Amino acid sequence: MIEVRDITKSYGPKRGVFNLSFSVEKGEVFGFLGPNGAGKTTTIRQLLGFIHPDEGEAFINGMPVFQDAHIIQQDLGYIAGEIAFFNHMRGDEFLDFQARMRKLTSRKRRDELIERFELNPRPFIRKMSKGMKQKLAIVAAFMHDPDIYILDEPTSGLDPLMQGRFVELIHNEKKRGKTILMSSHNFGEVERTCDRALIIKHGEKMALEDVKALKEKQTRIYLVTLEDGGDIKKLDTDGLEIVARRNNDLEIAVSGDINGFLEKLAQCRVKSLDVKHQSLEEIFMDYYREEGANHE
Repeated sequence: MIEVRDITKSYGPKRGVFNLSFSVEKGEVFGFLGPNGAGKTTTIRQLLGFIHPDEGEAFINGMPVFQDAHIIQQDLGYIAGEIAFFNHMRGDEFLDFQARMRKLTSRKRRDELIERFELNPRPFIRKMSKGMKQKLAIVAAFMHDPDIYILDEPTSGLDPLMQGRFVELIHNEKKRGKTILMSSHNFGEVERTCDRALIIKHGEKMALEDVKALKEKQTRIYLVTLEDGGDIKKLDTDGLEIVARRNNDLEIAVSGDINGFLEKLAQCRVKSLDVKHQSLEEIFMDYYREEGANHE
């Protein structure tokens, strides 16, 4: 549904995107990650046909984005990273304007979205908070029920409750077979919604990974309290990494299969056991460090 082939748009050394390629399948939620200045918005603007690449090409639903942008945008939901509205309008006037542009005859989906995000669309846009404007952008992007969404930092400015409702909306759209490309700084959001995730840095692809597989690679830190400090020697063996110790309290890092760890733990008198997982952000940062080392 979305295909990027060797896109290059250079604004100078390490500014822009360089030889970037990826594709998004029908019904997939695709995460697009990277630090500020990595080239995410530059890529998205090219997909929308707003700017042209120096090299390469891109397609949405089989159509070249630079020639057929006016057709593609008729069935596309888009949230910009930097939202710009007609500030002299009220929110409901803006949504009416969008509805006329898209020739919508029903307000049912629009009203459902307004209710979901508890948006009061009546105030003038210039008087709305950042969060209210973000809600308005979400309603405008989703109310015509498009097949493809391109979302640049869609939950920016939303409180945790509304972020959760947005995640629910993404899950619903995925079940309906919609295709979603989502740029985000919120790794928890990506972890909860995306099938695959691409991370870029300085405009170059660093990793393209299945999110489920990434989660399975997570390093788990087990918080173990032993009854007897003498049992520590049974755990301080090959294959187990004790990352911290304070008296009989241990933090033990385990990757992959945990059966070996559990077998050794069964030989000890355990007072308490808890676990904390490495976040998706930490996994990607580990990948960054590995890639950096490989390039040195």
